[in-house]
Formats: sequence, structure tokens, C-alpha cells
Amino acid sequence: MRVAIAGAGLAGLSCAKYLTDLGYTPIVLESRDVLGGLVAAWKDKDGDWYETGLHVFFGAYPNMLQLFKELEISDRLQWKQHTMIFNQPEKPGTYSRFDFPNLPAPFNGIAAILRNNDMLSWGEKIELAKGLVPAMLRGQKYVDSTDRFTFSEWLKQQGVGDDVEQGIFIAAAKSLNFIDPDEISALVLLTALNKFLQQKNGSQVAFLDGSPTERLCQPMVDHITARGGEVKTNAPLKEILLNEDGSVKGFLIRGLDGKSDEVVTADLYVSAMPVDVMKVMLPQKWKQNEFFQKLDGLEGVPVINIHLWFDRKLTDIDNLLFSRSKLLSVYADMSNTCKEYANPDRSMLELVFAPAKDWINKSEEEILKATLVELETLFPQHFGGENPAKLLKHHVVKTPHSVYTATPGCQKYRPSQVTPILNFYLAGSYTMQPFLGSMEGAVLSGKLTAQAINAQAHLEAKTSSKPTQTLQPATNAATA
Repeated sequence: MRVAIAGAGLAGLSCAKYLTDLGYTPIVLESRDVLGGLVAAWKDKDGDWYETGLHVFFGAYPNMLQLFKELEISDRLQWKQHTMIFNQPEKPGTYSRFDFPNLPAPFNGIAAILRNNDMLSWGEKIELAKGLVPAMLRGQKYVDSTDRFTFSEWLKQQGVGDDVEQGIFIAAAKSLNFIDPDEISALVLLTALNKFLQQKNGSQVAFLDGSPTERLCQPMVDHITARGGEVKTNAPLKEILLNEDGSVKGFLIRGLDGKSDEVVTADLYVSAMPVDVMKVMLPQKWKQNEFFQKLDGLEGVPVINIHLWFDRKLTDIDNLLFSRSKLLSVYADMSNTCKEYANPDRSMLELVFAPAKDWINKSEEEILKATLVELETLFPQHFGGENPAKLLKHHVVKTPHSVYTATPGCQKYRPSQVTPILNFYLAGSYTMQPFLGSMEGAVLSGKLTAQAINAQAHLEAKTSSKPTQTLQPATNAATA
């Protein structure tokens, strides 16, 4: 059975990978000339990589880790020391660490919090425990109920003070959804905390040993094509063509470079496009359907990723860092964390600029200038004095619509992978699955879509194999 999939991000490639494992023949159609969607990466004229975002992998990503195992590329994950490192704005150039000891969860997380004495006072530790421990004990059903609150509102209800919110959770909120605690749904942070703290290595991070496009996406493509599937780049979806009954007739692909448009037909169709693109491509006939109308409640969050190459080493830390600055979210020195980007003499910082809604339309020069001001606080020893660090080059990557903006109430708008259209499915981290808008969520959504397609096919096969029954006229009693 042939399945056409629009979008070669993690959701689309994951869906195609698992479909091939089930014996289907997928054809993946990507609008751009690069794989990966929100994890895409490019090489510049010097041969250096720059990426759509700073991509880190967590121990609490079971579906992603299983995918690496199935592709036999687990050795490409470079696991870092199990610690969380925060900059201290009040003490420029210094760090505060939460080191997780080799203990079962959640005791390793509790120990990490208790042993940190320069970021949290004992009173704040007690406040934090009073808020988080009940949420962990009450389970996911309780966590799901908190979607009506912002995380700031939820913290106040638990009696957690502003200092704890400012110290820890602004950084956490921006790293998870690129917005602040007074905007993000409490559901997002509590879900993440539950998964991270209830698994021994849940919050431990790994970096890929190279670009996501080559080191993760390409192995999926190789897996798909080796089993008869196809992956086509430069194949932008122009229109979803419909039959008279509203089902999908085909994907109309826009011809590039003077080529004619092409219609791709299949037995089944999947949109693995971002929700904002899906809303634009939605056929007029489907817009009257309540299932698709709910998509209007979802919108991608703007985010900016910045790459800075310097003439010297700014730090030797080989891990993810939380900046705690007003403009920056998380960052890493990729010359330390990534094998392919390694450089013993010079730093390449990759930083997430968030929240970005007030900056997404500003010039690269304005964004770069603001970032360098922040770096003076993060690395004062390298930007003060008579011999400041020299910026050799930079790349600014803007994504106006990244993962869906997880504000309170968004859960009710997230669709299932199965749609009311019998031969059309959805994949993407915005669809309903427990890992929210993340790489793990994208991979899981693709797997769930493949499973839904297979389940429906088996159901139809089972139904069609039954003897045909003649329908009897309904009685008056039955129709009353």
C-alpha cells in the first residue's frame, strides 16, 4: 500500500520509517532542498554547520532513543555529565550547578536540589518541594488538569515565591517552549518535570556528534529507501486535491525551475507539515469540519537561533547551559559538545534567542548587537579589558513559526493523528501525544500515525473478509 507524506521533518520521516517496517511503501515529499524541518541544518561557504535550533536529546525521550537503536546509530549520541548548569546574572561569569548523583529517581533529583546552596536558599528549597512533590505524586491526570493555568499562576497557588520562578523556571519555560512562565501552560512544565524527575537519567542530555540533517535524518532516509520507499526534496505541496466525497484524490506538487506541476497519488495521505502550514493548505471543503476548525487555536511560536564563531575559547564547559538572561534561553559551546564541530582553540556558541516575538522582524544586526550585550554578562573576562574576544562570523536563523505555542487551554485544540477524512492522517508534535512540542513528540507522532494506518488497514481487511449480510428493514419499534 502506497502512502504519500507531505513533510520530511522528524514526524514525516518517522512516520515513513515505521510504515516501511510494517510493509507499506511511503513517498515523502519535502518542499525545501534540506531534510529535517525544524531540525534542519546547512553548511556555509566555509564548510561550517548552522542549524534551525539548538537540539539536545534527553534521557526521558524513550521513542527517540528507541529510534536511534533501531537505526543502529546510538553511538552518535554524546551523553554529557548529568547536571544542570545555570549562569548567575548577579555574579557575572559564574555558574550554579545541580549535580545529579548516581541514585534512583526521584532521589537523585532531590539530592541535586538539596546540594545546591548558591542558587536556592533552604526556604526556597522547601517552597519548591511543597509545589513539585504533590504534583509528582498526584500523577499525569492531575497534571493534565493544570492546562487552564499559566505556570506562574500555578506556582503562586502552591506558595512558591517569585525568586524561585525567576531563578529556575524562566530558564526552564524558555527552553521548553520559548516563552516565559507567565505565558506557558502549567501542563508543559509539570509534564516535563514529571518525566525528568521520575526517571534516573531523565534530565541527562546528549548532543549529536554532527548535524541533525546528516547524522539523524539521513539514516532514516536510507532506512526508508532501502525498503522501497522514496524521499523527494524540492517537492512543495501546492494543493490537496479532493474527490467528490471529500477524500483525498492526490497531492499537487508545484513544479520548480520551469517544470510542470505534478500530481502524486497514493492509497493514503499524511500531512507531516507544521500546523501553521497545514492551516494554509487546508482544502475549503474541510474548513467546515469541526475537527479542522480546532487547528485555529494552535499557532507556532517564533524563535531565533544564533551561531557565533570567536577567535578564542570562551568556555571549556561540555554541556547545555541555561543563561538566565532576559533575551537568551539556553546555549552551548558546540566546539566542546559536538564532535564534528570540535575546535580546541576557538568557540562556536549556539544560542536560543527567546522569547522572540518582539524580535523576529528585527534585523540581524539588531539581534546580533543585543546578543553580544548579553554575552558581556555571561563572559565578562572575555569581553572586557583591552583585548576583547573577536567575533569572526555569525549566522542568525529565524523561525517565525516553530513548535506550537503552548499557552493555557491549547490542549483542547490538539488533534488526533486520525482525521474524519478516511484516507488522510496527521503527524507532527502539535498532534495529541504526551511529549508536547518537542523532537520526542514529533518522532512519537509519526510512529502513532503509522500505527493508526496499520490498525485501520487490519480492521478493513478483517471486515471485508466477513460474509456479506443482507440488511433487513427496520421495524417500527427500532425506528421510533
